[in-house]
Amino acid sequence: MSNSSLAGKAALVTGAGNGIGRAIAETFAKAGAAVACVDLDAGHAAAVAQSIGQSGGRALALTCDVSREAETVAAANAARDALGPVRVLVNAAATIDSNASVLELEPDAWDRIFAVNVKGAFLMSRAVLPMMIAAGGGSIIHIASQLGRVAAPRRVAYCSTKGAVIQLAKAMAVDHAADNVRVNALSPGAVATGRLVHRYGDMAEARRAAGPKHLLNRLGEPDEIAQAALFLASDGASFMTGADLLVDGGYTTI
Repeated sequence: MSNSSLAGKAALVTGAGNGIGRAIAETFAKAGAAVACVDLDAGHAAAVAQSIGQSGGRALALTCDVSREAETVAAANAARDALGPVRVLVNAAATIDSNASVLELEPDAWDRIFAVNVKGAFLMSRAVLPMMIAAGGGSIIHIASQLGRVAAPRRVAYCSTKGAVIQLAKAMAVDHAADNVRVNALSPGAVATGRLVHRYGDMAEARRAAGPKHLLNRLGEPDEIAQAALFLASDGASFMTGADLLVDGGYTTI
């Protein structure tokens, strides 16, 4: 069996309805995992699960607001009942945030961004950890960002949440190493997804404006981030925990 195989394992991916989350769910299924595709948008979750099924994989669509504890517990339990105990968790759910400084951002907007990006990762981890530990361990991956390490203008909430997610991974790694649970963060650079269309207006403008900020002079692609997530989820990363894996095209190098 390949070190990158997830055969026989159940994985749960939040934010699986599009972008990086969708690419991760599909990549995990190709690697043999049974995947719970969790998303706030029921239609998007169903479309991804259907696509996986049509490609010969096994998937379950689940609707969940990760900022609500009862919904994360229900999603984790539904995944376990249908697919078996979750051995791989990817917290990729993130809300859209507006460009704003501290002075421009309303407190309610700050709270909502933290509720999804940080509290959501906390709550889903809390829902999954007991079954993961009971099953003998596993891998948890928090999708962070290069902006968890460096700042960008008027992105105060996003930068703050992603820095928090990186630290969350480290703290969880310390707490659960003895449980055979590895916890890592994965920090992409700018990736060609709908989030960039929202921010820049269209993908062509996103590529023009954001691509040159990376040493490789382009945006990342969702599949490139998914391959890194597969590595962290698999036995190939068996000696990695508490790390933040940068896949940022050199963005933070200079």
